[in-house]
Amino acid sequence: MSQQAPRTGVPVMILKEGSQRTTGVDARRSNIQAAKVIAEILSTSLGPRGMDKMLIDAFGDVTITGDGATILKEMEVQHPAAKLLIEVAKAQDAEVGDGTTTVVVLAGKLLELGEELLEEGIHPTIVIDGYKKAADYALKVAEEIAKPIELTKEQLLRVVSSALSSKVVAETRDYLAGLVVEAALQAVEMRDGKPYLDLDWIKIEKKKGKSIYETQLVRGIVLDKEVVHPGMPKRVTNAKIAVLDAPLEIEKPEWTTKISVTSPEQIKAFLDQEAEILKSYVDHLASIGANVVITQKGIDEVAQHFLAKKGILAVRRVKRSDIEKLARATGAKIITSIKDAKPEDLGTAGLVEERKVGEEKMVFVEEIPNPRAVTILVRGGSDRILDEVERSLQDALHVSRDLFREPKIVPGGGAFEVEVARRVREFARKLPGKEQLAALKFADALEHIPTILALTAGLDPVDAIAELRRRHDNGEITAGVDVHGGKIADMAALNVWDPLLVKKQVIKSAVEAAIMILRIDDIIAAGAPKREEKGKKKEGEEGEEKKEETKFD
Repeated sequence: MSQQAPRTGVPVMILKEGSQRTTGVDARRSNIQAAKVIAEILSTSLGPRGMDKMLIDAFGDVTITGDGATILKEMEVQHPAAKLLIEVAKAQDAEVGDGTTTVVVLAGKLLELGEELLEEGIHPTIVIDGYKKAADYALKVAEEIAKPIELTKEQLLRVVSSALSSKVVAETRDYLAGLVVEAALQAVEMRDGKPYLDLDWIKIEKKKGKSIYETQLVRGIVLDKEVVHPGMPKRVTNAKIAVLDAPLEIEKPEWTTKISVTSPEQIKAFLDQEAEILKSYVDHLASIGANVVITQKGIDEVAQHFLAKKGILAVRRVKRSDIEKLARATGAKIITSIKDAKPEDLGTAGLVEERKVGEEKMVFVEEIPNPRAVTILVRGGSDRILDEVERSLQDALHVSRDLFREPKIVPGGGAFEVEVARRVREFARKLPGKEQLAALKFADALEHIPTILALTAGLDPVDAIAELRRRHDNGEITAGVDVHGGKIADMAALNVWDPLLVKKQVIKSAVEAAIMILRIDDIIAAGAPKREEKGKKKEGEEGEEKKEETKFD
């Protein structure tokens, strides 16, 4: 890109040839348009009556989902501003696990309404300041209208069931919510006098077959492995479990070695020595009382034979994460040196059993008095249903975790957004100058959420918003859109609640994303490298490698 020097007329090269630059209004319009398109795609998936998307990747694999985070993850987006919105949705998913669709739809609406103000000649900085002040006030209002809850099973069930109502598995939401809440209550622990839920201790295992209603909570760990030797018992009661991070095999040395053998007796002595070492390992495990051995590493065939003779059930090549969950559930210590293993290192379980689930065998470690790690075994008719159930359960578990982090809830069905928008409008009138307009647009953007819910429920959105505003003006804070009934109703009576933490994160993330995009006034895109340059670069790299090889030799 060149610029003419004013006197000499000689072009001054600043950017690399082939670079593209978009500035000012055009740059903002391009970014806002990209964000609006992403928001429009997701808006039809919002709420319990939202539509699903079918996503087909480059390999032809199909994903059918209504989950915002998954839709965005599977879409191959090119525009940098659209990618930024996707990053915001991913952050929302990682932080609170829910509200991903809402955050993108809200950010898109904030940008769309912000563009209207820009076209009226208002400077982006004023719009940004107005949005910031409105968002800060909205967060204060959110705290005021939030209702504290006791973390009882009933209260958790209400909120988790509400979170699952917008998923593909909505018909089975009460059943799945029951499993999630039980799993959460089992895995929760007290830290510094507060309940803390670490989702690493809740394992989700999928197996195709039967129906979603066959999904079960196992108070223990399910391993997608089978017993290693046919001579071993397939069922062990009163199990004493050795959880190993060590191999029951003679490992090859890291460096190449040679052994000079002059007679067959020497080979036999060598093999006998190996067998003796493995036997000593097995004998030691048996001597400390282990009748189940589960290891992250391998088990040699000779070791399998000795274990089978001792009547010990063994499982090998178990994932590290499963080994950690197993140790936590059974109270075992992970053994890294078999010779130093002690009886107190063993975990306990009432039953360890290999069972056939669908077409494959799995090992169940259960009947543990108080397991601090559990497994949800998901069943379903197809791989796509299994994937969708897993995604829904992950979201529901995150909602449970959010409630343990901050046990406060707000009414769902758009009631929260309408109430916050009403209060923000009152606050906007106190703001000076043009910031007031931006704060009013912020309130309009919040009302876009109940508008979409009304649309998906088959209501007239204008009538629905007018009715919601009237009822909220009369003090009915919990009035929202009853999506299933197709009317405006009291969300508290219908038990439709959302965690406060999710709503606060939605406001923060959406405003941050909108502000970031509104700040951009210049897009400089580097041109694609020429083929010749690519070729030269490759040759140069090869040359360097050859030099290094020569030096090494």
